[in-house]
Amino acid sequence: MKIGYARVSTAQQDLTAQLDALKTLGVDEKHTYVDHGLTGIGRARPGLEKALAAVRADVQLVVTKLDRLARSIGDAHNIAKARAEKGVALSLGGSVYDPTDPTGKPLFNVFEMVVKFEADVIRMRKGKQVARAMGRLRGKKPKLSPAHEEHRVALYRSREHTTTELADDSGTARSTVHRAVERAGKP
Repeated sequence: MKIGYARVSTAQQDLTAQLDALKTLGVDEKHTYVDHGLTGIGRARPGLEKALAAVRADVQLVVTKLDRLARSIGDAHNIAKARAEKGVALSLGGSVYDPTDPTGKPLFNVFEMVVKFEADVIRMRKGKQVARAMGRLRGKKPKLSPAHEEHRVALYRSREHTTTELADDSGTARSTVHRAVERAGKP
């Protein structure tokens, strides 16, 4: 027998793709538990609790992806360990493995690291989006101030100095002075 679990993080997201994937993986609708609009971080997940309570020896817990089951390394590890102690196989997207198996243990640790990495990247992107919207994320500080840049462009255009000489004088790379000349455009 197979017990399925599906979860979406926000109320606006749709469970259809996960439910279809669980059907494809052989999970009956009446043995599928869902959580809708729960991030999985620090919140109770009643659907997951029911799914975990329903599994027993010789039953597979089926999830489309590891990040749908758990959002932290510790959480994923605890869930897998508890399932392994009960003799429950864990199926992630159709790949069934046992976290106590010598091959499954390191594989599961890799999956956990990927989930943690994905969650960190998502948080970083959201943080950058907020900072950009608030006008706090502007990119790298220019090497030359506008006044210094204008002065070097004028010296270059007067044909008195090359970009290499101007770069050496300012302690910047030649490419920095060259880009300043390009940005200034034709005289």
